[in-house]
Amino acid sequence: MSIGTIIAEQRKKRGMSQQQIAEQIGVSESDIGAWEKGERLPDTKHLEPIAKALHLRVSQLFQEEVVEPERWELQDAMFSVEHMMRRVKGYAQFKGYDYTLKALEIMTKYHEGQFRKSNKGQKVPYIIHPLMLACHAFALGIGEDELIATCLLHDVLEDCDAMPEDLQMPEDVLLAVKLVSFKPIEGLTKEESKAIYYKKISENRLASIVKLLDRCNNISTMATGFKKKRMAEYIDETEKYILPLLDKVKYGYDEYNNAAFLLKYQMLSVMETLKRTL
Repeated sequence: MSIGTIIAEQRKKRGMSQQQIAEQIGVSESDIGAWEKGERLPDTKHLEPIAKALHLRVSQLFQEEVVEPERWELQDAMFSVEHMMRRVKGYAQFKGYDYTLKALEIMTKYHEGQFRKSNKGQKVPYIIHPLMLACHAFALGIGEDELIATCLLHDVLEDCDAMPEDLQMPEDVLLAVKLVSFKPIEGLTKEESKAIYYKKISENRLASIVKLLDRCNNISTMATGFKKKRMAEYIDETEKYILPLLDKVKYGYDEYNNAAFLLKYQMLSVMETLKRTL
């Protein structure tokens, strides 16, 4: 791609006329026209003013393809781990939630040294994820002790070396944590295992709402942790399994009706927006 073609493309992309860019560079409009047609090359003294006017580096004027700089910097962590930790602990102490306080200790112990995936290679502490689920539940008005404890521990069995007996939780919390911990079933394909996995979750109140909170958080942050192919697969899986689960929770548990509506709204909003970019 010639320097004249790059000037023309970048000028038009920025909605600038030849006269406007000529004034910024300090040349005539006919000079710009001649450069863009390839009739003449810009003098070397004009290269830096041209690059500045087009918001490029000088080296980009000679590239085969101009790669645009990112307009925004994606945030790998939308909220502070320390702030969420204080919020969950303070709420649990105020409410007298013993299971939540114990779950905080266990979660911190088992997720120590673990990090969430990031496209930019940054290290985001893993505990930001279960803490976000807990804070999200508070914000939705469904912050019961057993639910918050399950949110905090939901990945401990699947992603750490913990065993159910290590969690020291009541049976309903242990069952919910086991149900949301996915493991392929021997002799079945991954898709067949998933179908059984989601069916069992749908039959348990705690597991259902925690899975919905988990999926909502993952969808909301997948732009910083997933490649495009993985995002598309995740949207397909959500539409196949999570949306039916949302409806079952919405109409099956009165206490979660409003929460299910808001979770569905958030997930659909993000997914429909992402579909335009995939």
